[in-house]
Amino acid sequence: MKTVRNPITEGVIWKQILIFFFPIVLGTFFQQLYNTVDTIIVGRFVGKEALASVGGSAGQLVNLVVGFFTGLTSGAAVVVSQFWGARDTDRVKEAVHTAYAFSIAASFLITAFGIALTPVLLRWMRTPEELMDGSALYLRIYYVGILFVFVFNTGSSILRAAGDSRRPLYYLIICCILNIALDVFFVLICEMGIAGVAVATVLSQAVSACLVTRALMKADGGLCLRLRGIRFAKRILRSQLYIGVPTGLQSAMYSISNIIIQTAINRFGTDAMAAWAAFWKLDAIFWMISSAFGISITTFVGQNYGAQKHGRIRKSVWICAGMQAFAAVLISAVFLIFRAPLLSIFTADRSVIAIGCGMIAILGPFYVFFTPVEILSGALRGIGDVLIPTAITVCGVCLLRVGWVLIALPLRPEISTIMAGYPVTWLLSGIAFLIYYAVSMRRFGEK
Repeated sequence: MKTVRNPITEGVIWKQILIFFFPIVLGTFFQQLYNTVDTIIVGRFVGKEALASVGGSAGQLVNLVVGFFTGLTSGAAVVVSQFWGARDTDRVKEAVHTAYAFSIAASFLITAFGIALTPVLLRWMRTPEELMDGSALYLRIYYVGILFVFVFNTGSSILRAAGDSRRPLYYLIICCILNIALDVFFVLICEMGIAGVAVATVLSQAVSACLVTRALMKADGGLCLRLRGIRFAKRILRSQLYIGVPTGLQSAMYSISNIIIQTAINRFGTDAMAAWAAFWKLDAIFWMISSAFGISITTFVGQNYGAQKHGRIRKSVWICAGMQAFAAVLISAVFLIFRAPLLSIFTADRSVIAIGCGMIAILGPFYVFFTPVEILSGALRGIGDVLIPTAITVCGVCLLRVGWVLIALPLRPEISTIMAGYPVTWLLSGIAFLIYYAVSMRRFGEK
């Protein structure tokens, strides 16, 4: 760490962002792919009820848990990236082992509470009775394997924080292929239905967790993981939680607002739920690209902040924002032009496809509004500024969106009313982030 040139703190900014970005977005793509394959297989070979069970209420609850923990791991990623940029090997080592200890402890709690509370949460979301058994089965099997999800996310975030975004990609490709094979085996050959999809997902995630852990155990210097060394370092844990908890809450609030929206969608019946599940898988394409840019800028800013190169921070933020805005416009165009063929991948039901096309028509043109929210919050996270960004997100995106559903939906009880709340909240939150970022950068000498 003391002699090797660090391209993130010294290389050409746009080039290094793209070099770091592409493995992340491809990795996220393969992660989404094996979730999408689950949806395609149950939708095509089990039925629209199974599609709604896996991708409806159960899918939202999975996103809540995984999103919250992924937010928590961002605290570890930021701490590791700052120490890595400062070339502090001892602190990197402490951060790695503390992050692993936290992921293991958290997984046991989530497994216990998740299994016990599954029926209560599904009923609270007004899941239709005919979908209750399938949704509960999928969730409980998923919660049994949540340890593997947490360990993989932790290990991947550590590698990316140190500038290695390629190996997490390789592991996800392997596990995606494995998951597809297991889906076919358990669902089409063994005829296990929803249970088969859930078991395939858990087994493939177990492999990914083993691969990333093995990579860290064979790493050099501060990144080297020793199983006997996995323990909490109080000072490091406090730093990780200071950044991770607000970020996790921010992610959880996204998920909670989406759960409330899912609850509103559930009122419109199984066809609407199936359409929402199919649309959600397409919508995930935008979010995986957006998230990859967010992870990239957080790591880029974190390492440059640790290296005290503040001049590179501002430049990298606007370059990254321009890249994401371009990607958002491109995705919007593709979705709007090919919405019916894309939805038909998931289901042949014409009613479901028609509802999904309506969803895309309303939301599709406005993805670009989310650019300031993702990029600026990621940049601020990289310098350890998380409290105000979390407040902006909670108020601007989450609470306002929930308020929209509670107030506007009774006045006009249509699916289009629910969808319209997304671009409104993105725009208002983006404006708030632009204002706060300008103020925050002045404090760090960025005029």
